[in-house]
Amino acid sequence: MHFFKKRKKEKTLEKKFDELNDHVLTEWDKKRPQKVEQYVVEHLEQALQTAREIDDIKAEYRVVTSYLNDIQAIEELPEDERAALTEIAYNITSLNKARDEFLHTERKITDVQYMQMQQEEQNVPSAINRLKSNEAYRDTLNKDMKYLEREKEGWQLFKEDLIHEQKKLKNAVYIVIGLSVTAALVLLILQFILEIPMQLGWTILIFCAVAGVSLISLRLMNSKTEYKKAEASIKRAIVLLNQIKIKYVNITNAIDYSCEKFHVENAAELNTVWEYYLEAIKQREKFERNNDDLSYYTERLMRQLSKCKLYDTRIWITQAQALANHHEMVETTHELVERRQKLRDRIEQSAELTKSQIEDVEGMMRWVDEEMRQQFQEIIESIQKLASA
Repeated sequence: MHFFKKRKKEKTLEKKFDELNDHVLTEWDKKRPQKVEQYVVEHLEQALQTAREIDDIKAEYRVVTSYLNDIQAIEELPEDERAALTEIAYNITSLNKARDEFLHTERKITDVQYMQMQQEEQNVPSAINRLKSNEAYRDTLNKDMKYLEREKEGWQLFKEDLIHEQKKLKNAVYIVIGLSVTAALVLLILQFILEIPMQLGWTILIFCAVAGVSLISLRLMNSKTEYKKAEASIKRAIVLLNQIKIKYVNITNAIDYSCEKFHVENAAELNTVWEYYLEAIKQREKFERNNDDLSYYTERLMRQLSKCKLYDTRIWITQAQALANHHEMVETTHELVERRQKLRDRIEQSAELTKSQIEDVEGMMRWVDEEMRQQFQEIIESIQKLASA
């Protein structure tokens, strides 16, 4: 019996956010209030999104806890009531087995997938569309990240080329000056020692020296301008890359969770499972129309369970085997405990991330004016309240 089977994630939340470590604000940026405010607003939006995720996880955590409480209530029933419940569940399990044997050759999905589709029947169509949309968005973000990485690397190579070129140009200035001085000494020797008129030579020398130094200086100035442009482009690429990485991590988390929830690898597989489920439903409905015994025992099961005042009684229709078999009930309990622990871990990870984001924002508060600082502080308090609710 697999109540909510979960697959191990390939990448944890911490590893994904380790990628978001590029430095964004320089010391010069921190002196610009508008730049700092933009930085703070972006990080507050990220913290709010994480806090909302915590709220959603806590809601699911409470549901899982309710299921565990239901199991405990069933296990604590008086012996006669538990025996009656076991008998009913055993009959339902036997009827379900007979039904499954009837449909065995037609089945294309597992029991786990069927039960999951049955439990989430109202939500699956929207879940398929949402998962398709999220996968398309993730692919777009991945392409954008690769493009920005290439752009950043291109500008970095261009920057290195400019540094090398500037060194060459500076050396060229020294060479021109050295040659000019040497030529001037030669002209002096020819003019004053050999008494040869060198007015034309001096004119040519001065022109060549001035022209050479001027051309090199102009090229050096242009290289410095290009260098500043390259630095600005690299910084811009890093900022955009960080923003896209955050979106990529969030959308990947959403995709991973949906795939784990429905025991699939992607939206295409979920859609296939859903189509198989609809086909199986048609077949099972045709068979169950004549299955009066199953309806009878199901009604008895509901009446028996209604006395226990459970959080959810109808789910035990598909979990009758756990009621009939103690080993299956133990396994179901174990899986729910594991699931609750994973949810608790996610809450702790997200809470730690929210705390880190808020600390990052608070570290920037001293660079904003008092009025904005007060507004940001109110937002921080709201986020903290939401995360701890």
